[in-house]
Amino acid sequence: MTTPPHRPAPVELTLLPIGSAPGDAAPGGCGDGCGCGDGGAGPAHDPLECGLDPDLAALLAEAGLDPVLVEDIAHLTIEEDLDNGVDVTTVATVPEDAVATADFTAREAGTVAGLRIAEAVLSVVCTDEFEVERHAEDGDRVAAGQVLLSVTARTRDLLTGERGALNLLCRLSGIATATRAWADVLEGTATRVRDTRKTTPGLRALEKYAVRCGGGVNHRMSLSDAALVKDNHVVAAGGVGEAFRRVREEFPGVPIEVEVDRLDQLAEVLAEGAELILLDNFTPEETARAVELTAGRATLESSGRLTLAGAPAYAATGVDYLAVGALTHSAPILDIGLDLRAAEGRG
Repeated sequence: MTTPPHRPAPVELTLLPIGSAPGDAAPGGCGDGCGCGDGGAGPAHDPLECGLDPDLAALLAEAGLDPVLVEDIAHLTIEEDLDNGVDVTTVATVPEDAVATADFTAREAGTVAGLRIAEAVLSVVCTDEFEVERHAEDGDRVAAGQVLLSVTARTRDLLTGERGALNLLCRLSGIATATRAWADVLEGTATRVRDTRKTTPGLRALEKYAVRCGGGVNHRMSLSDAALVKDNHVVAAGGVGEAFRRVREEFPGVPIEVEVDRLDQLAEVLAEGAELILLDNFTPEETARAVELTAGRATLESSGRLTLAGAPAYAATGVDYLAVGALTHSAPILDIGLDLRAAEGRG
């Protein structure tokens, strides 16, 4: 699994639990291991100091994810579902003190991503501590019918958090599965599949994480951590070489990728010292010629006209990356369900 490209440290955010104000008791999500230290009990508890379970936060950080961002998304997910109210169906049908175990189970084969994120969603809705059994890890290939994660908690909490946890888990696993298909096709070549910024607003870090889980490589995370000179920048600057020079002069320490859509532009950007060049809508034959002309002086990335079936032809040219926006903007979900286990003695 590759690591994300270098980028500025994330801004430290404080998160107010849903429905609370500073000084209120936390509505849930805290257990004995929570960083707030008091399990969310007592009016003196400041919810702004509360976070995910430290062990879960550490696992997220090890995966290259910002635990505060994941916590924020988890809260927003539950807030959207509750809309300042309660889960009326669950409250009406499930006793308050009922406890159950639920299994996250793959309904189809694929590559899983987002298991710890699903845990985070459940953790912010659970009013008591919950137990997890982890049967799979992000990046694993899973089979239909395989249990991925088991959670024991109050039944009401499980059902209230079910859809939010599954929405993220299915979405991210779908991206990982789509990416894995490209990675498998490219296996044995020097070409890697890479994502784009065509991501869901607010979920970019998670979706790019899912690409890594599927064996892909991340492109830039934002407009600020790397430059990509595209056709409209070229028009505005008066030429591809001029556009490259302006970015290099204004931001000398920022990596610069330059898009070209014709072979005759290649020599110009190579002369300027471009180290990463995007070949836009080149055919495999044109790509092979570009690789030959570049002769290792720059890293080359292909975009446009790319299909899974056509990937081997591009990989055969020796191009370094295939940029595939569909990994994040068009990947179907991986079907995963959450099923409550039947109570003992029930027929």
